[in-house]
Order: sequence, then C-alpha cells, then structure tokens
Amino acid sequence: MSRTLKLTPTDSVTIRRSTPELLEVEAVYGHKGNPPPKHLHPSQDEHFEVMSGTLRARIAGEERTLERGATLDVPRGTVHQMWNAGDEPARVIWQTRPAGRTEQWFASVDALHREGHVGRDGTPGPLAFGPLLSEYRDVFRLAAGPAPLMKAATSALGAAGRARGYRPPA
Repeated sequence: MSRTLKLTPTDSVTIRRSTPELLEVEAVYGHKGNPPPKHLHPSQDEHFEVMSGTLRARIAGEERTLERGATLDVPRGTVHQMWNAGDEPARVIWQTRPAGRTEQWFASVDALHREGHVGRDGTPGPLAFGPLLSEYRDVFRLAAGPAPLMKAATSALGAAGRARGYRPPA
C-alpha cells in the first residue's frame, strides 16, 4: 500500500518501495515552482528519472534542464537543488540509496503541512522546520554556508523551535 506525502504546497512523493537499501518514490513537482534551499545528503546517493514534464537541477553550482527520459545522479555530499520551473507538473521517479531515515524525513515534513504549521505561502516556517533540520541531519542538511556555521545555526533554530513547542513526529 503506497502513501503520498506532501513536501511543499505543490510537491509530493508517493512511496513505491521502501527497504533499508532503497527508498523509491514517484515525485510530483508542481508547475512554476521555485528552487528549494541548497542542500545535501551526507550518506546517501540519489537517482532521478523524469517521466513527464521538465525539471531544473542545480548541482554543485551547474544548472541544467531535464526533460522526459532524462536521468540524473546526485552523489552523497553534493550540494544540489531540484525544482520545476515549467508550465506543466513534472513526474519523476526518485531513488535514494541507502534509504536511511528519508521516508521518516518526508513524513515529518508532511506532518507540518497536515498540522497547519505553515505560513501564508503554504510552507513551514523556520521555527516549525528547525527541529526537523536538527533531528534529520543524517539525511538532509542545508548548504547555504560553511558547514560549521550551518550546524550551529540549525542547532539554534532547532532549539528555538522546540522551545516554542514544535517537535518532530514520533
């Protein structure tokens, strides 16, 4: 039985396969999206295959457009962003190896949406998102600055969010 999890107001993933070695999802990226924050996955590799629509990818500073049939591999530790700037939704098969806690990360982001911890633009605010960033550093790290600075900022944001009552789902 598959489940669909909301990642942004317009983007979602449907779990296709989940084992310790592999998490495979079918992602839908809504049209005219914006780039997510620069990020990396410290211990996981990702593979994307565009099934329909177009996807933009920025990997290690290089930007490219991926159309139907295109594939892209993102090695662990590589700073990247993926989004759909096109006029039509994009459907993508997305594999993460090993799976790690990526499914739990997705479920935690989905919970923020379901619980209404979002701003006017439909995205979770920094205090709601902060505890997730510190809890799931093993699968997702922001990469907007030097690693020591990002770790300190994420820890502080996580502590502030927890002080305001935000907690990652159990």
